Amino acid sequence: MATVVSYGAAEVVTGSCHLFTIEGGPSILIDCGMFQGREEKRNYGPFDFNPKEVDYLLVTHAHLDHVGRIPKLVKEGYSGPVYATSATKDLAEVILLDSAQIMKEDFLTQYKKAQRQGKEDDVTTVLYEEADVIAALEMEWRAPEYDLAFELEEGIEVIYHNAGHILGSAFIEINYTENGVRQTIVFSGDIGNNNNMVLPDLEKCTHANYLYVESTYGDREHQSAELSTTEFKRIIIETLHNWGNVIIPSFAVERTQELLCILKGMHDRKELPECHIFLDSPMATRATEVYRNYSEQLSENCQNIKKRDGSVFDFDELIYTLDVDGSKKINDVKSRAIIIAGSGMCNGGRVLHHLKNRLWNKKNAVIFVGYQVVGTMGRAIIDGASMVKIYHEEIVVKASIHTINGFSAHADQSAIIKWVEQMDDLKTIYLIHGEEDKQVILRSAMENILEKKVHIVEPEEVIYL
Repeated sequence: MATVVSYGAAEVVTGSCHLFTIEGGPSILIDCGMFQGREEKRNYGPFDFNPKEVDYLLVTHAHLDHVGRIPKLVKEGYSGPVYATSATKDLAEVILLDSAQIMKEDFLTQYKKAQRQGKEDDVTTVLYEEADVIAALEMEWRAPEYDLAFELEEGIEVIYHNAGHILGSAFIEINYTENGVRQTIVFSGDIGNNNNMVLPDLEKCTHANYLYVESTYGDREHQSAELSTTEFKRIIIETLHNWGNVIIPSFAVERTQELLCILKGMHDRKELPECHIFLDSPMATRATEVYRNYSEQLSENCQNIKKRDGSVFDFDELIYTLDVDGSKKINDVKSRAIIIAGSGMCNGGRVLHHLKNRLWNKKNAVIFVGYQVVGTMGRAIIDGASMVKIYHEEIVVKASIHTINGFSAHADQSAIIKWVEQMDDLKTIYLIHGEEDKQVILRSAMENILEKKVHIVEPEEVIYL
């Protein structure tokens, strides 16, 4: 009997890692992501399975919580092929190299502090280094094309379908035969909300016997893209008219590119007050270059913009700050700056410097445009923290704080249910990638509307299919 064990993203959002084993057949790992927020210490423990015994790694997309432990997996013995779309591999390279650099910088900071206290042995070593990332990228990577079936082994067919989440993202359909019966299991990865101005919509899935589906926003409905864009523009314009600055902690992949499209549109329609716009994230800049390289996979609107302007994202006011000196010079701009910087959850990166320098000023605004995991500084700020500690200094929160969830690249409750209800022959729905309280709400809604068996997957629970 086939089994699935979730070693991550079970009753939590991050750490995607699901081991699918066919009786008498191969062990297939779907994603190997990093835990984030209050779960991040789990990254440093050993895998609860033997990486040497995994036959195949299938990757849904390049977000850190889906690829972040691949170098660790390889370092600890995985030697099989890695299946991911070409765009996913290119984005994973950007994300993993950045991750290794951040871990190195964090380690050095902590080690110096521990040295002063005589506690060097208490400092946790880095999860992996740049050399480990390069070794992982030099493995055998195979690039499936959307909607084209390929044979993993005899009798096991895999199809990648466009998930509409980020560039290169996919939900994965696996067809296999067990005891003479043909079965289909689908792993959603993260699925898009069909409001994305950069990517095409999430593909339909018309058949599955077993479905592992994300539930990040399973308890709510997103504000529409139109209302979200209107609100975003209003905050930008009002803050700039008040001679304030706007800080946007943004995820380097997808969200940044979407924001650049909106700001470019405001520029083209002369809606922007006079200002400077800084993309202060080398990682986001490199990711944007990957998006340029795969412009044929972007939305029809983006392709039309490229035909018109020669560029999907660039415009006069936009300044890319690639080095530290350029980032520091942003502090010289006292007003009317829009600063897009990582990390998106404020748990590292250049955005911390900008928050330290501007969070205390009531003229300024901070706009959160993505999910904030429990335990991150971003979550603390949106939950109403009056003070936050940045680089060992307590910073008072006086800037206006805004959360716009309509930009989410994740499907909301109704979108998840609408996607699932198209599937024929569905026996059981398994909820992953979500906080447990939100999964309980989604399970209830699914059972009422779909009249299907819905199960919330527990960590390391063995599911027999």
